[in-house]
Amino acid sequence: MPPIIKITNLSKQYRLGQVGTGTLRNDFQRWWCRIRGKEDPFLKIGEANVRTIKGDSEYVWALKDINLEVNQGEILGIIGKNGAGKSTLLKILSRVTGPTTGRIDYNGRIGSLLEVGTGFHPELTGRDNIFLNGAILGMTKAEIQRKLDEIIDFAGVARYVDTPVKRYSSGMLVRLGFAVAAHLEPEILVVDEVLAVGDAEFQKKAIGKMQDVSRNEGRTVLFVSHNMASIKALCSRGIMLENGFIKFSGEIKLVINEYIIENEANRSESLDNEINRDGTGIVKFYDFFISNQNGEKISTVLTGSTIYLNFKVYSEQCCKIDLGFSFFTMDGLKIGVLYTGYQDYYPEVKPGISVISAKLSNFPFYSPKLIVRGLINVNGELADWPHKHLGIFNVENGDYYGTGKGIAVDSFFLFKSEWNVYE
Repeated sequence: MPPIIKITNLSKQYRLGQVGTGTLRNDFQRWWCRIRGKEDPFLKIGEANVRTIKGDSEYVWALKDINLEVNQGEILGIIGKNGAGKSTLLKILSRVTGPTTGRIDYNGRIGSLLEVGTGFHPELTGRDNIFLNGAILGMTKAEIQRKLDEIIDFAGVARYVDTPVKRYSSGMLVRLGFAVAAHLEPEILVVDEVLAVGDAEFQKKAIGKMQDVSRNEGRTVLFVSHNMASIKALCSRGIMLENGFIKFSGEIKLVINEYIIENEANRSESLDNEINRDGTGIVKFYDFFISNQNGEKISTVLTGSTIYLNFKVYSEQCCKIDLGFSFFTMDGLKIGVLYTGYQDYYPEVKPGISVISAKLSNFPFYSPKLIVRGLINVNGELADWPHKHLGIFNVENGDYYGTGKGIAVDSFFLFKSEWNVYE
């Protein structure tokens, strides 16, 4: 079966600053080349879209040489930092804008939810906009009417369906927009980050609907989100965009891990030099490392082992602090947190560098990699909260239960109990 979407050598170029109209002669030449399938004669050589670097060219490639095939019934996750090209790709797929070079072959209708209120006329009622969107998708009035009650019920806007949508909240617009896109039977459903506007209940409902249309109805979903937990729960395959290029493609777990590792690697500067941090700065994190019982620095921890988390802090004065740290999985799930204050312990630090060590016996957490983040409070006021992690370490299956053998671990947390039989 041919792919439902095939993208070949797709690129999109934008001009920075004020865009001139050019001349009528140039416009005619560009149009003549386009209808003959030739390259734009006035296409400029641009730079990669690296937002952190000031370039010399007035042209940038928002997307460059994208090649991708998506099969029917597949849910594809698209991830990447802000400015990576995710929304540009979805806009081209949704025919909101055209590519500069390359082509896309479709085998079905596309329903899109790109931005809050996209495709809605603000002066029309919710009901009228449902029919308008259905007509744009090529559906007949009878087909739309058959789905109308289901759409209104899913969106939860029955009371306001005959009110102009300009009076809707952003959450109501997103709910109605998603309901229209998901229920009007497009073969391809394109959903951008706008689901983040909805509340937790609606997000769960929307993810369930996307799973349903893919598994039971064989429709294809392209999903963009910064919520790695949602991406992991919904998608089977993914791509990671970086500066307009596909940096990584494959099984969704591998793509998410690559994305997080890449982000953390780009932020590997010393904690002391980290400028993105909140707090008074009276006391701040200087360094972090993990050691074993022999005092040796380690980067891999075995479940059931005893480890020491060592926090180097720099203080401007003598004071007592409340230091806290959390463990996160690579897809952003917090699985453990501890503050010194939980145990009524407030270590006193002096001006300069101090090392605060936390002994963790019988380490109970399991995930292939764990991220450590931390913060410091002084007298109930935030002193330091670095935006970057304190460290990342590997976790491997150890002898947690002291039986001399490992076990298959399929959860984030291990625990022990005492067993008895009563008659």
